[in-house]
Amino acid sequence: MSIIGVGIDVAEIDRFEASLERTPGMAQRLFVERELLLPNGARRGMASLAARFAAKEALAKALGAPSGLLWTDAEVFVEDSGQPRLRVKGTVAARAAELGVRSWHVSLSHDAGVASAVVVAEG
Repeated sequence: MSIIGVGIDVAEIDRFEASLERTPGMAQRLFVERELLLPNGARRGMASLAARFAAKEALAKALGAPSGLLWTDAEVFVEDSGQPRLRVKGTVAARAAELGVRSWHVSLSHDAGVASAVVVAEG
């Protein structure tokens, strides 16, 4: 296996929240329903959403930042163990296949008003 791409991104949590509030429907363009809600049906916290957005930006960078990727073709989820993962389909899966990506590594963090993520695409 070899590294095909690496991406990193940060998002200021308050600024991200203001963007979501200012732009109706933005959350639905960025996230699939499972990303917006906790398993109990409650709304996910803003820091967690900002970290997921940063992961999607980092994912795009790891794929070479091509145009035409749909945000909802990448889903950030957390396994029962607490490890974050990516699920890709459609435009994102097509670009990943084009590059030979076979697995993903994801790290999410948020502290001091900033959310961050690193994505490594491995082939």
